[in-house]
Amino acid sequence: MKIKSKIEGSDDWLFIEEISEHYTPNTPLSEKNVNIKSLPAQKLVNYQLSAGGLFLVHATMQFNTGVKVLSEVEGETITSQFIFYGTNPNAEKKESKSSRREGSRHNIRYIPSIKGKYQMLPDIEYKYFLLVLSKAYYFHLIDQHSLLHTDFVKEILKGKYTSFAAKDLPVTTEMKRVINDICECKRTGELKRLHTESKILELLMLQLEQMQSGVEVEKYLIKQDDLKKIEHAREILDAEYSYPPTIIELSKQITLNEFKLKRGFKAYYGTTIYGYVTRLRMEEARRLILEEKRSVGQVATAVGFNHQSHLTDAFKRYFGILPSEIKANED
Repeated sequence: MKIKSKIEGSDDWLFIEEISEHYTPNTPLSEKNVNIKSLPAQKLVNYQLSAGGLFLVHATMQFNTGVKVLSEVEGETITSQFIFYGTNPNAEKKESKSSRREGSRHNIRYIPSIKGKYQMLPDIEYKYFLLVLSKAYYFHLIDQHSLLHTDFVKEILKGKYTSFAAKDLPVTTEMKRVINDICECKRTGELKRLHTESKILELLMLQLEQMQSGVEVEKYLIKQDDLKKIEHAREILDAEYSYPPTIIELSKQITLNEFKLKRGFKAYYGTTIYGYVTRLRMEEARRLILEEKRSVGQVATAVGFNHQSHLTDAFKRYFGILPSEIKANED
């Protein structure tokens, strides 16, 4: 099967890739970066990775004028697509707040052979993270008979274009974390292939979990003023996660009651406040151990644990191994 895309009027392909219809685990990874400087583009770069039955694109695009992206699929694919978009900061000065655009969305789709055109608005930065899987690769990751996707599989077997969710859903913080893990991976060769496949499975799991939980309905019910306060709460936690405020203190700081804070945070970011703080602490602990070679005792203090044993227990629950073991594995 083949997937390809380019800007209407351009001779340069954003990508054009032959994808195996089979899942072939021993196929080496192929990677490349594409930077197209022609066209009315302020920014147009993309990173591509492929293996047997898998094609991944992470692209950033921004244009001076409106353009159309032409896409074509030959064959049958399962796609997991994430789109992030935001107004160019320089353009915001000319626009009212109501005209500014920003957000994110994602979905899982079965796409048989199809051609399409997609409008790209001027002065908006688009970031795409696109996974294209063969049916065999997708069913390797998630068993065809799994109850997780019964209705989706029925449509696949009929050969009918279908989206897993009726409408695209907002991307959660946890999904962004996994996407970053994939894009920023420094491993090479077989280790990188294993890492990439494990993260793709984790990403699909997070998508399916959100789609089946009904949480997305609540996200659209959060008032705009409350949403700004919830985003402010996350900013506070980002800065103070080592010794974070209590829910009561955080609620007072952002002037939003505890119920709305807890419910809204979980709905918007896909995790509890406790879960979010735990992730920040554990990821920083891992970084300090691996990159700065700090001792477990030093790390415990840095990320807000009174005793080294408390960090060790939390680290084991989060990563499944002890801090000393992850250091040994990396060495």
